[in-house]
Amino acid sequence: MGKEIVLVTGGAGFIGSYIIDELIKEGYNVKVFDNLELQVHSKDGKLPDYLNKEAEFILGDVRDYDAFKKVILPADVIFHKAAAVGVTQSMYEINRYVDVNATGTANLFDIIVNNKNKVRKVIIAASMSSYGEGKYECKKCGIVRPPLRSKEQMERKEWELTCPNCKKILKPIPISEDDYQFPNSTYAITKKIQEELALNIGKTYNIPTVSLRYFNVYGPRQSLSNPYNGVIAGFISRIKNGNPPIIFEDGLQTRDFISVKDVAKLNIKVMNDKKADYQICNVGCGIPVSIKEITEKLIKIFGSNLTPEVKYTFRKGDTRHCFADITKLKTILGFEPKIKFDDGLKEVVEWSLSQDAKDLFSDAINKFKEKGLA
Repeated sequence: MGKEIVLVTGGAGFIGSYIIDELIKEGYNVKVFDNLELQVHSKDGKLPDYLNKEAEFILGDVRDYDAFKKVILPADVIFHKAAAVGVTQSMYEINRYVDVNATGTANLFDIIVNNKNKVRKVIIAASMSSYGEGKYECKKCGIVRPPLRSKEQMERKEWELTCPNCKKILKPIPISEDDYQFPNSTYAITKKIQEELALNIGKTYNIPTVSLRYFNVYGPRQSLSNPYNGVIAGFISRIKNGNPPIIFEDGLQTRDFISVKDVAKLNIKVMNDKKADYQICNVGCGIPVSIKEITEKLIKIFGSNLTPEVKYTFRKGDTRHCFADITKLKTILGFEPKIKFDDGLKEVVEWSLSQDAKDLFSDAINKFKEKGLA
């Protein structure tokens, strides 16, 4: 088992690098296929310092069919983590997101299906963004999946979701894998395509395939100079540069955060667990945390006297609440996240103190405004 070849696409990135560390510990022969996208790797195309030296790195792009084919055919297991990431950015870089996420995944399975190979399992990185708005309960009408809030509602600064039937304010509840997906961004649509394509081709050709729907993954190694890289990294880059974290709406919107270290361990478990085959699984902690609470925790950990800047403005397409039902994660896969959110945040902050961080958040907001998205 230890001599198997494992390919990690996007392996020089945040999540992929942790999976590689776990694979190396287990004795696998690890190949990394990554194009070192400059928005993610801001070191002029150089390999990141954290990338495990025992893994073989191959520079390449999942859109390059021939180059991709060379690394796929020898592989026993493939972790497909390569992706263009960033919800709002995807709404004006439409072609790039579709090309990387959808075409890259199509290339992966086209190569497997049409060539002699020894691939025994493929694990896909899906996304909670494909759900769209979260799941809610109305005291009067029961369970509902409301549409996105209208522009008119947002302009009135009425942030919470209301029941489409009785107009009462809704209570957010955990969303499960069986709930319908309403993707509302180019990124979300491409991640849904990735998932459906992978599972369809996997089942058709008996290629055990697993789709892990990541919620908000955080931890050391996140790019602190990529303003599209998630709220925690963005807030840290602001605080490190002496700028207050910028919060849209009223800051009481919630998300579900899970440590990258828990995510990496889950990926390794899934690789060798037949119960995971052909499954879709939420990957989160199942605990909603407000955006405002995150900023307050980070400021306290940094020992800063900054105050979050709550804008009471909005970005088009933003959801209000979305957090995971992780029953399947616990019962079918027998896995439960171990790292508590406060402990994970302290770890990220400690790591960030030794890292460069360009605060490009304001530039990103200006770009969103220019495109009419904020």
